[in-house]
Amino acid sequence: MSCLAVLALLACAQPKEVTMARQPAVAGQFYPGDAKTLTTMVDSMLAAAEVPAVSGRLVGIQVPHAGYPFSGPTAAHAFKLLQAWGQSPGPGSDIGDCPPSVVMLGTSHHVMLDKAAVYARGSWHTPLGDVAIDEPLAKAILAQDKFLADMPEAHAREHSIEVEVPFLQRVLGSFKIVPIMLLQPTFEQCERVGKAIAKAAKGKKVLLLASSDLYHGDSYEDANRIDGVTVGLMAKFDPKAFHAALERDEAQACGGNAITAMMVAARELGADAAVVLAQTNSNDVTGERGGYCVGYSVVAFLASGQNKEESSDLTETEQKSLLRIARSTLESHIRSGKVPEAKPLTPKLGEKRGAFVTLHEHGELRGCIGYVEAVKPLYQAVSDMAVAASTEDPRFPPVQVDELDSIEIEITVLSPLRPLPSPDSVIVGKHGLVIRKGFRSGLLLPQVPVEQGWNREQFLMHTCLKAGLPPNSYKDKDAQLSCFTGQVFGEKELGRQQ
Repeated sequence: MSCLAVLALLACAQPKEVTMARQPAVAGQFYPGDAKTLTTMVDSMLAAAEVPAVSGRLVGIQVPHAGYPFSGPTAAHAFKLLQAWGQSPGPGSDIGDCPPSVVMLGTSHHVMLDKAAVYARGSWHTPLGDVAIDEPLAKAILAQDKFLADMPEAHAREHSIEVEVPFLQRVLGSFKIVPIMLLQPTFEQCERVGKAIAKAAKGKKVLLLASSDLYHGDSYEDANRIDGVTVGLMAKFDPKAFHAALERDEAQACGGNAITAMMVAARELGADAAVVLAQTNSNDVTGERGGYCVGYSVVAFLASGQNKEESSDLTETEQKSLLRIARSTLESHIRSGKVPEAKPLTPKLGEKRGAFVTLHEHGELRGCIGYVEAVKPLYQAVSDMAVAASTEDPRFPPVQVDELDSIEIEITVLSPLRPLPSPDSVIVGKHGLVIRKGFRSGLLLPQVPVEQGWNREQFLMHTCLKAGLPPNSYKDKDAQLSCFTGQVFGEKELGRQQ
């Protein structure tokens, strides 16, 4: 037989490429395995979900991944928001009629990983049908960085991404996915994953999805306290700070690294704001306090279209300048009764803003007073409140000279007040609260419920008590609830400024 004939036979003997189809690992466990029952359950959760109005282009979402009876109603808030996204033209200029794609980031519960595991070819099957992998997008992501690897086998038994797919099938119809799984990467590795995704996704209609539950443990009180910190950090949209808090165990999220990578990618794709759509935990869902408790949240990441240069946040240099003003004012007033003249370092410090100055001594509160409204230029407001917090807080005697070395200063710069649509829209860790009823009013800063470990209801009740009102007064029709955000910084983090 000739060599040519042998080659021809070998060519004919080559098997055809088989398209991979991942079979569901947790159908019938985390969610119904029957298509009709699954459809009814998902649709009922979507119908019950209320989504607050958000402005801007949707770039990414964070959703929980527990069994549907537990986390499904919370997750439904995000997926309901996706229905509008799926019908929008998307950010690209040449998308045509191509279906949207969802880059899905999850965490591995079964496989040890030292890379980001991408499922790059084939399709995923659920009781509702098959969803194709966006193979060109997956290939483009893999080409960006060697930390990403084509590892379909790592996804075989994992639920963290799988449980999101039936929801997507009900709200998007035609779409493709790129599943990516992480385990314990460093921040630098999360950053590499996020940037690789963003570089490959630019110009395409791509949504980012990070799948993660929050607190896991036996304390309902700890769940509310820790989840308040975790969700508050997501709302601040600082991937590096979020990852650092996870490493210090100040925040908890089993898919925290997926969230970090997604936030990096979202920022690269133009997102500049995060909105918390829902937050709860398994104890709240079952109505039973005590026992094992898992936290759930839903956060939307948006491109608001606002110029970053117009942001009201202060730079670190501006923060240090205000701390220097507060420290020199405090020292001079307590020692001599005189207030030194201050000047704004930048035009932003000369803008009228509300501000609070808080004093701590050996970790305990020693005074806190502020301007709620923007009545004075910021640098003057800080100077005034440094005096007031040290001498006029009725809860404490005036600060004495021998205490100055042990006093730590913290400043909270307030955003403008805005009415709250409902008590349920309060976000612990992000919002400060003001309640007004009749002649009474009370205020609590955003950091207070986090420090005290309060959940939303406790935060509302303590704000009422601060106003001298019964704890449930926030439910009264004549009670006016307002919220604000605050940029908090202090000598504890930035050092004493002289």
